[in-house]
Amino acid sequence: MSGVSFVDLKTQYARLKPQIAEAIQEVLDDGRYILGPAVTKLESELAEYCGVRHAISCSSGTDAIIMPLIAYGIGPGDAVFVPSFTFTASAEAIILVGASPVFVDVEADSFNIDLADLEAKVAATRAEGKLTPKAILGVDLFGLPADWDEINALAQRENVNLIDDAAQSFGGVYDGKRVGALAPVSSTSFFPAKPLGCYGDGGAITTDDDELAELLKSIRVHGQGADRYEIARIGINGRLDSIQAAILSVKLPILEDELSARDHLASVYDEELMDTVTIPKRIPGRQSAWAQYTIKTDRRADIQAALNESGIPSAIYYPKPMHLQAPYLPYGGGEGSLPVSETICHQVMSLPMHPYLPDEDARRIAEVIRKAVA
Repeated sequence: MSGVSFVDLKTQYARLKPQIAEAIQEVLDDGRYILGPAVTKLESELAEYCGVRHAISCSSGTDAIIMPLIAYGIGPGDAVFVPSFTFTASAEAIILVGASPVFVDVEADSFNIDLADLEAKVAATRAEGKLTPKAILGVDLFGLPADWDEINALAQRENVNLIDDAAQSFGGVYDGKRVGALAPVSSTSFFPAKPLGCYGDGGAITTDDDELAELLKSIRVHGQGADRYEIARIGINGRLDSIQAAILSVKLPILEDELSARDHLASVYDEELMDTVTIPKRIPGRQSAWAQYTIKTDRRADIQAALNESGIPSAIYYPKPMHLQAPYLPYGGGEGSLPVSETICHQVMSLPMHPYLPDEDARRIAEVIRKAVA
């Protein structure tokens, strides 16, 4: 089957080409390429979309995690609890600020953080006394919001900071609230393949906390104070380019339409594959942004070979959990310590997922999978 894209940015660009050209030209004419008016405009639009008071744009989804960790004063001797079944940026950010990740297992069906294991890890860390529990970094994997009511309650009980790593879930909904408003502070990524992506790297942080927002704006620009040469604190170079902001402002108005198309595609896959593989879990009150459509199967190699033969791309997110990756071995409990994360790494497989994939292509993809399993 030729012509199937895992992610199709070209069709989306064709849809928006004149508006994108105009938006970029406005930035070029204006000449303010870093933190210019396009950035201020986008931040206002993002805050309104998420239903929060503040959106602070930044240079990547990784910096969007690092900046709140810095703002909360998290560093050496501090423990940050994070799922092991995630992208490296979630754990990497913790080590980059000098803190220690404590890896937590995930639920086998939602792929999101396991609350019972989270509670146990916090208690065990306190009891051991080597690290001070300082934060929980929850992750909305593949676009599905985690159980934020429960995670918020746990963070309050344990008196720790809470960050939503929403790099894959921007546009998702939890009990009527949009992702970005589900934790005291949320981080997202605008990497091109995300549900809302720019044409380079970019990210944003959303919060209702006025003081935190001001702190994040300072950290984003090398910790500047009243002016750029008064340094109030140690920060980073975490600014979003004005051209990327302008592109995102063009894309944001069609996001709901694209999310609806993603959800429809997921329903087609569900219908075609429910008797063949384990399809993604649907949870009442939670709407996934469908960054990925991820199935589970014990016949992954057979399915992937059949898809490859038919010219259909697929991907494995993630082939190894973080606690078993070389740089994180000193922080984890080794093989067997997080059984669910270790098991699902051998079962998961993501199929082409984007708003412009025709139903008939999805049905043909499913047919290849059914034949491979049969």
